[in-house]
Amino acid sequence: MSQAPVEFYFDFSSPYSYIASEWVEAISARHGRTVRWHAILLGATFQAAELKSPVSHPLKREYSVADFQRSARFEGVPYVAPPQFPIPTQNAARVFWWLHAQDEASAAAWAHAGLRAYFTRGVMLSDAGSLRALCVETGLDAPAAEAAWSDPVWKERLKAENDAAIAAGIFGAPAFVIDGELFWGNDRKPQIERWLSSGPF
Repeated sequence: MSQAPVEFYFDFSSPYSYIASEWVEAISARHGRTVRWHAILLGATFQAAELKSPVSHPLKREYSVADFQRSARFEGVPYVAPPQFPIPTQNAARVFWWLHAQDEASAAAWAHAGLRAYFTRGVMLSDAGSLRALCVETGLDAPAAEAAWSDPVWKERLKAENDAAIAAGIFGAPAFVIDGELFWGNDRKPQIERWLSSGPF
């Protein structure tokens, strides 16, 4: 019997989500698991949890910005600080759920493309023109994607996914739910690997 997938919650504007997105599939596959991707908006989870982004606190911002880069180097992941950070990513997330409804693998590929574009090339996912260009670059039907991110159906789908994540206890990203157990943060990788290898501890 196949084991339950690793539920992976990410935000297109989260550096730690980007870093985790580069290892979550490999570590899951090593232990016979697939990954189920969930695009969410951190703003919604922060509001529900009465939290703020670390970079919104002057005392934490300098450390956080340095740690994004250090964490990427540690993981061996390319990283270039975006010219604007953070940015609104609801349109990229709506495209994700539009694709997800057609094919989960296509949605995961879009997630990789968007995260890599923003965190290695500074592509502004918040800019409609840049997002259209990324759609073309990744082989998507750009007019259809733009229609999707403007469509109330996909706006509501993203809202529903945010609500579902909050109901599941998600308060930040990246977050992973494995066999009902929540792990939060890119730095939970060793615990995740142990859980996947030998079960609860």
